[in-house]
Amino acid sequence: MPRDDRTPAFAGSVEQPGSTPERLRRRIEFVIEADQLKNVFRRSPLLAADRRENDAEHSRHLALMVLVLAEYADRPVDPLKALAMVVLHDLVEIHAGDAFLYDAAAAADQPQRERAAADRLFAVLPDDQRDRLRAVWDEFEAQAGPEARFAKAMDRLQPLLLDYGNRGGTWRTPGVTEADVPARKSVIGESSTALWEYAETLIRTGADNGWVPRAGTPARS
Repeated sequence: MPRDDRTPAFAGSVEQPGSTPERLRRRIEFVIEADQLKNVFRRSPLLAADRRENDAEHSRHLALMVLVLAEYADRPVDPLKALAMVVLHDLVEIHAGDAFLYDAAAAADQPQRERAAADRLFAVLPDDQRDRLRAVWDEFEAQAGPEARFAKAMDRLQPLLLDYGNRGGTWRTPGVTEADVPARKSVIGESSTALWEYAETLIRTGADNGWVPRAGTPARS
């Protein structure tokens, strides 16, 4: 997805005071760069405002969900580790853009673009911190442990809540049907049986109300 031309090219363009120690300067540049996440807009509409959410809002919501819902993971998870994953995982979209869940063609090269973006983004940090945070990001991408799977479950559940609350939301995208939603959300069940049962209830209710169309039928308002 192309970057908005109004988005600053890189945090390095924000001049730091000459007296700033190198290690601190690199960390500050990283957190300034992360501010650009507010300029990456997703497809999901907000519940409380007539606009789409941005990636920073999405990440904040995921962080809250990890803290509130961790007890529903089928395997014990370290909430702080999962929290680090949901805070870091979308930062690469500053450079790679957001891939819409129901657009398979647009997402085809997303892993490659995100890895290249991670190489660029985490390199801003001091080497030791670069390696630690990149390892957290890589573990999430590999879905290598219970925290990674739970973080991914939150990443799939959060927009489902918005779509349901908006009586359709992204479910109303042309071509999306009831069958597409569980096919892309079933990863929730790989971490939490209880939350997947809840998610299935939302999807069924949405279909029963016509908010997500069954194949061959239009969505109802």
